[in-house]
Amino acid sequence: MTRPATIAELRAHLDTTLTPAARAWLDQAVEEAAAHPGSGDDSPPPVWELRFAEAGRRAGQDHADATRVLLLHAARADTATLTRLYAQGTAAERRAVLEALPHLVTGSEGLPLVEDALRTNDTRLVAAAVGPYAAQHLPDHDWRHAVLKCLFTGVPVDVVAELPRRADGNTELARMLGDFAQKRTAAGRPVPEDLHRVLTQTAPAKKEA
Repeated sequence: MTRPATIAELRAHLDTTLTPAARAWLDQAVEEAAAHPGSGDDSPPPVWELRFAEAGRRAGQDHADATRVLLLHAARADTATLTRLYAQGTAAERRAVLEALPHLVTGSEGLPLVEDALRTNDTRLVAAAVGPYAAQHLPDHDWRHAVLKCLFTGVPVDVVAELPRRADGNTELARMLGDFAQKRTAAGRPVPEDLHRVLTQTAPAKKEA
């Protein structure tokens, strides 16, 4: 998997793809987020959160995720704010919160959001949940089950961040993949091709002499 886009790269992409009207709206929304980030407490939500909600309509559905990540970053959204926006948001808004985690949360505080997404069967949420933040913070047991969740729901394993690193020499993952394949075969169901790809990666990498 390729590395995730940086905030600067997301902004540069939007600047070249949005319409002039959408760019002007984004400029204002980012300024509002930077000026009034909010505290994550019980005070009224700042205006940028309204912009966060309307990003799909203003910037277009294809650019909504990147736009929302930019707003969260500009607002320096803390874990409380991210959690509230996730809990109250649509599936698209929840996906953007998950994608913003590696840009905003340095510790494990965001894991409850990842874990919640992995309990759903929304494939776009699952895909967002196994990104760079999960690669760095999701415990081994939960990470292995996240990989199986991708295989079970049809999420391509290409979206699993740092899969080669975490799968390397992971004998427990290899065992779980074997059990999963056996159950699928016994039930007369096809074994996902991605399963064989992951299984290959569980073999310890050979060290150069």
